[in-house]
Amino acid sequence: MELDHHAEELASALGVDKEEVKSDLQNLLQYSVPLDEAKQSVRRKHGGSSSSSDAPPSAKRIADIEPNGGNVSVTVRVLTVGTRSIVYQGESQTIHEGKLADGSGTISYTAWQDFGFEPGDSVTIGNAGVREWDGKPELNIGAASTVAVESEPVETPYDDQIGGDADLIDLQAGDRGRVVETRVLEVESRTIDGRDGETTILSGVLADETGRLPFTDWAPRPDLKEGASLRLSDVYVREFRGVPQVNLSEFTTVEVLDDAVEVSDSAPRLKIGEAVDAGGVFDIELLGNVLEVRDGSGLIERCSDCSRVLQNGQCRQHGDVDGEDDMRVKAILDDGTGTVTAILDRDLTEAVYGGTMEDAMAQAREAMDKEVVADDIADTLVGREYRVRGNLSVDEYGANLEADEFEETDDDPAERAAALLTEVGA
Repeated sequence: MELDHHAEELASALGVDKEEVKSDLQNLLQYSVPLDEAKQSVRRKHGGSSSSSDAPPSAKRIADIEPNGGNVSVTVRVLTVGTRSIVYQGESQTIHEGKLADGSGTISYTAWQDFGFEPGDSVTIGNAGVREWDGKPELNIGAASTVAVESEPVETPYDDQIGGDADLIDLQAGDRGRVVETRVLEVESRTIDGRDGETTILSGVLADETGRLPFTDWAPRPDLKEGASLRLSDVYVREFRGVPQVNLSEFTTVEVLDDAVEVSDSAPRLKIGEAVDAGGVFDIELLGNVLEVRDGSGLIERCSDCSRVLQNGQCRQHGDVDGEDDMRVKAILDDGTGTVTAILDRDLTEAVYGGTMEDAMAQAREAMDKEVVADDIADTLVGREYRVRGNLSVDEYGANLEADEFEETDDDPAERAAALLTEVGA
């Protein structure tokens, strides 16, 4: 019976299945591992703190919470509340998630049951577990946690975030319970192999005055059609192919707006360093000088199965294959604040080269060297300033921008220098 008590306490704090926790404890205890050490090991396995749960939770400010600091109590303002269905231990489970704030900062949370709090509520949450999620601490609110409503509102500098209303440009991977007013620019229906077998979803692009983002609707709704202006409440954001993606769950509500949402035809322009620091950005414009055209530019061959670029006739996934001819440019762009590799597809590369791929292949045959094409492209690009628009992804391999537009700027350098001096002087 004592083991059941410890298993239930751990499972509630960690938000995991009691029987799995009990089995883990039994496996450790049969090898004579002390109970306290066994409990710490189970906490570490499930992403919780290794501190003993027997110690009373300490009251902390959000800024002082660390993943290895044990269970905590916090008095906070609820900024957002999102609801989502996940599969856990092979079963579907509804969770509630969002963001909390106090005067010192904000923190994400996951609640494994509905505690009834709403955006704007001030609450004291007792005995909340802390885990690390995406490199940051997150509160894990389980059955052993308590939630009490405060009579006096918690003062925070984040009250403008209550309710989750956001522009598209402000959304980041990991956001939950957000609300956006947007227009559907593109939408398509497709069938994927989902967790319940073949599933039909909608995907496309959303836009507002600040920018554009891809979206996926996991419970396809008829109101999501091209040109529709909508208010989407309770969406979550995750990273897909290096950029933030808006996700609609079965709990998302869709309201058709009477007035059309204004959409900008231009992309937001950022400094390269600022864009790279922000991580992946969908539909962005950068301005910079081409420092170098990287190896792997010009005439290339791709695998006919996966479209990867071949190296010496070899695909790293499919081995020795017949390649398909293609062209691209990988240009290093610099604006003084950072660098990014702009990747141009065949159409943009042909425009830069000033001829078709067939022309380039004829030049390479005549010279008996493919590199002459890349050399000509480098002679055209290096040292000149270009405006590039496309999707930026940032990972361990660096920052890459898949270009949709690439053109030389016609700005007057003298005028820009004068404007910069005026800005600095101010």
